[in-house]
Amino acid sequence: MKKHYRHENDCLNCGTILQGKFCHNCGQENLQIKESFGHMMNHIISDYFHFDRQFFHTLKPLLFNPGKLTIEYMAGHRVQYLHPVRMYIFISLVYFLLLFKTSDVVRVEEKEQTTENVTASLKLATNNSKDVPISQQKTVNKSDTIKKVTFKTYEQYLAAQLLLPENKRDNFIQRYMIKKDFGLKGRDKKEVYQAFAEDLKHNIPKLMFLLLPLFALIIKIAFRNNKKFYVEHLIYSFHFHCFMFLFLTIIMLLQLLIPVTWLAFSGGVKILAAIVIVWYMYRSLKVCYGRTRLRTITKIIGISVSYFIVFAICLTILVGISAVISL
Repeated sequence: MKKHYRHENDCLNCGTILQGKFCHNCGQENLQIKESFGHMMNHIISDYFHFDRQFFHTLKPLLFNPGKLTIEYMAGHRVQYLHPVRMYIFISLVYFLLLFKTSDVVRVEEKEQTTENVTASLKLATNNSKDVPISQQKTVNKSDTIKKVTFKTYEQYLAAQLLLPENKRDNFIQRYMIKKDFGLKGRDKKEVYQAFAEDLKHNIPKLMFLLLPLFALIIKIAFRNNKKFYVEHLIYSFHFHCFMFLFLTIIMLLQLLIPVTWLAFSGGVKILAAIVIVWYMYRSLKVCYGRTRLRTITKIIGISVSYFIVFAICLTILVGISAVISL
């Protein structure tokens, strides 16, 4: 689409004398300020299709040539490919929107299918408790009795805790949760916990974005003998997570389109997805870092274990923060 450029050769943004259509100092394009609505829309559409062309040109090496996109990008061949951060934001946005949407649908279906089973289980448990001999029912530790007492205030609960031996008292986390529970009295607990779940759900994408540099750091430590800069590992981290989210997005779309129940189909798909992701990591690391097959496999094991530990720690912290804020 035709663009309307200024005849003057000074950059309107920084004042640099131009030697072409783009400023070599700040990168701004030397377009007309006052343009018609049609010209403005042409510019917007042009930018959109430029992104579209870059995105689809990036998909082929990302999906079918593990590691190649990282090698190409670090070699300086960047104009034809989408920037890793920009691509990650776009793909992860689509993935998490679809993930939360489908998880809500599945949760409703499971709730409808299991309501009767839960009710039957509760009745069975009640009947079984009645069959326990009275002598066994009365054989209860004093500390268990105190813990089961319903207290009207948090102060009463603390006073009861002082009556227990130190090794039988609730720990800090248990006391904190009970204190929060007293704070919930008078409030709709269902709404409170829904707010907690929503807060946690919306923070998961932020958590994954923060884990990207940590994942890159783990790879840097694992492949420290390769003498690569940290930014190279970071680029690989973005590309790997882009593939993972894009692949899982495709899987979810297939699950929505294939006419079989989610629960019957999800088990095999999860195993297949895990195998593909592990293979992609193996192949991409081998291409990017040039290690032998055995060394690459051992590196994958170490990276996976370390990443799982880091993820678990960060998720625990996130759950704690969400609980403090929401409850």
